Amino acid sequence: MKRNFYCFVAVLVLCLCGCDKTEVIDTYISDETAAEFISHEMIELGEKLEDPYSVANVTKAIQSLYPTKASRIDIKPTDIYARFLPENDDQMVALQEMGIEFLDHPMDYAIIKDGDYYHDPEIEEDEITWQYCVLPEDFIFPRDIKYEILDHCYISENDPTTRADDGIDWLAVEKEAYRLTGNEDLYEPVETKGGALAKPQGRITIVDENANGGKPFGLPGVKIVCNSFVKFSTTYTDRDGYYKISRSFASRPRYRIMFKNKAGFAIGFNWILVPASMSTLGKGPKEGLDFTIDKNSNNKLFCRSVITCAAYDYITMCKENEGGVTPPPGSIRIWLFRGLACSSAPMLKHGAMIDNTIIGKYLGTFAGILKLFLPDITIGTKDAQSFADIYLDTIHEMAHTSHYKNVGNKYWDKYVKYVLKSVVLHGKEAYGADGDDDCGYCEVGEMWAYYMQNKIYNERYGGEMPVAGSNFWFHPQIFTYLDERGIGKEKICKVLTSDVTDIKTLRAKLLSTYPDKSDVINQVFERYGK
Repeated sequence: MKRNFYCFVAVLVLCLCGCDKTEVIDTYISDETAAEFISHEMIELGEKLEDPYSVANVTKAIQSLYPTKASRIDIKPTDIYARFLPENDDQMVALQEMGIEFLDHPMDYAIIKDGDYYHDPEIEEDEITWQYCVLPEDFIFPRDIKYEILDHCYISENDPTTRADDGIDWLAVEKEAYRLTGNEDLYEPVETKGGALAKPQGRITIVDENANGGKPFGLPGVKIVCNSFVKFSTTYTDRDGYYKISRSFASRPRYRIMFKNKAGFAIGFNWILVPASMSTLGKGPKEGLDFTIDKNSNNKLFCRSVITCAAYDYITMCKENEGGVTPPPGSIRIWLFRGLACSSAPMLKHGAMIDNTIIGKYLGTFAGILKLFLPDITIGTKDAQSFADIYLDTIHEMAHTSHYKNVGNKYWDKYVKYVLKSVVLHGKEAYGADGDDDCGYCEVGEMWAYYMQNKIYNERYGGEMPVAGSNFWFHPQIFTYLDERGIGKEKICKVLTSDVTDIKTLRAKLLSTYPDKSDVINQVFERYGK
């Protein structure tokens, strides 16, 4: 399966390449050993553990501590520990829209080797694996999605009838439940702050050596996942990387970063089909964990985090400037390939469809996988040497999504077909050549993306304006020239509509939209023979 899937990937990432490298490879590049011996590959499970939060075990703990009261205390389940087996992306999305938070591995097993993901060995690797969750006891299960109830649990924080005057020390009950289930070594003394249980809080940061004076800055908008057995909680970091979990823990929770961003995108490919990639940070203090990511961190974690920064910054830039650059469509899905050198913005998840007569010939039966977990953007980091390389490549592809939002699927289909035909049918570079049929779609699109890449580089890092893209047959310098003379990125984006299909219609649209700048517009187009 994986070998054939690589073939699919190799063709897919040629679409709308964001760089001049069209080389693809189908070998997997493994990570270096992660810091503190944390693996970022597949989780290895050990033995099944007794869950201290099951109703049966909490009841035993109360009987042990309060033998005379036990008969008068009725422990009713507060939560359900369950798992789902979605058949396809639609079912997975339906579950997520119910507000369910998932882990892809069971919560009541020892973990021999931590990692970023788990796939049940009894499930085919091209299918979605079991998804584990904790649900309210009154949850109504959907009839059309396979599920199993694994246990009924009691978590005192979730019981509205639990009162301070009921004579029960619920912290002591929790500790006793850990002891009775053989998990006493996992329990830690609980400290309180001002009479309240301490809840995990901290900050996740990342270092860009060439920005912010080389000092760490916050990793924005990522989901932080904490769990210890079925005690499970999530939250998002703010724009400065700070987070606070809403639940307290009696043992060291396992911390993970899920790259599903509150800004409206997810990084979701890990050589397996997953809704959003997850990077483990290992077990940490129950009071909270601070973590800094830099170029020496695990490569997967670093790349995912840089892409996060770029996509978040781009979306924020669009949304904070009313009437500015068109924001990307919602729920952008990004795939990361560390073994590939090129990037793309095929916008498949949002409905841009590739001509089956072209791609089907190369994908065969795997063309059907286009219906699962489709990417809008793919980022190849094989040749990336720095934070800036990955950041700017992502900005380039995010710029394509703004253009796509303006023009729609029919326009984008022609753009995608042009690139595919240039590479697959004619053996040319991804951008083809001036004069090829439909080359205007590529010319306009790449001028915009390279211009945005160069402009944001200049705004972030300073110095002279970069000239990326200027060695091709199209000229992003045209937009840079206009920007410097009063027609900035917001005004340029406004004219990138579905009727602008080549350089001639682009020039005409600029002249009709900004007649007071006609001298500047005509001057720059004539300068580049356009």
